[in-house]
Amino acid sequence: MQHKPETKRNIYIIISQNIKKYRRLQKITQKELAKKCGYSYAYIRRIEGPNCPKNFSILTICNICDALNIEVSSIFENNDI
Repeated sequence: MQHKPETKRNIYIIISQNIKKYRRLQKITQKELAKKCGYSYAYIRRIEGPNCPKNFSILTICNICDALNIEVSSIFENNDI
């Protein structure tokens, strides 16, 4: 099944919005999340930034989910963002 380019771009937006949502629910800053998962603050800021190019791996998603103590599947949900 071939996906349209917009669909691929949209999944990155959904993931980044969910990362931001779960981070805020836990009341931690981008700097704190970066430290917990071993990434730079600038990298986390780019992942969450609405106008920043999105390019991160599945391993990155797993590491961020581990740091947030959430299931990986929840990062792909398209509700309440």
